[in-house]
Amino acid sequence: MKRTNSRRALLALAATVLGALLVQGSSAWAANDENGVDASTPSTLVDTVARTILTEIDAHRADYRKDSVKLDKLVSRVLLPHFDTDYAAMLVLGKHWSTATPEQRKRFTDGFYHSLLHNYGTELVEFSLDRLQVLPYRGDAAATSASVHTLVRRSSGAQVNVNYSLRRTEQGWKAYDVTIEGISYVKSFRDDFGAEIDQKGLDAVIDRLEKDFSLAAPKG
Repeated sequence: MKRTNSRRALLALAATVLGALLVQGSSAWAANDENGVDASTPSTLVDTVARTILTEIDAHRADYRKDSVKLDKLVSRVLLPHFDTDYAAMLVLGKHWSTATPEQRKRFTDGFYHSLLHNYGTELVEFSLDRLQVLPYRGDAAATSASVHTLVRRSSGAQVNVNYSLRRTEQGWKAYDVTIEGISYVKSFRDDFGAEIDQKGLDAVIDRLEKDFSLAAPKG
């Protein structure tokens, strides 16, 4: 699944702020937490968490460039616990989800997100905070779904719309999709994986994801 460098970079930025989108509490927005994250609205939560992550990367950029393990830990800590991986994986697999076994679903979900972290995580190192603008949230706090809109400045100076989709779960708000320049990452990957699964079968795709991650993971 080949992607252009610009798409890879934007997906990397998406990974940076997707982890910020879990809003604590089921009926009200939480106040600032012990880390200083303002969760009063989805947009302030995205902004403050993204600011924390990008500030950390900026302060130790050389270290993160050299140490993929350190970067993976940072991305994993922020992204995966706060992302609705099962729901997003179901959307990505599409028609193949209903025929997949519970074991296949779990293996695909794990393999897919570890693959995303590996493939796009290193792109995060090249981002700086001044390239991200999180727009104010205009939705209803009582809604069961929400969208957070951001603007990303390319190196050329052009701005790109990057929007995040959330849904309310028993654990609070969680993100499940990002739309970049009008293109949904869920739909994009669903098209990619769907064609590969139709050609090779689900088990072969899962094996590839697991093998790719295993070969990429640092040893020792």
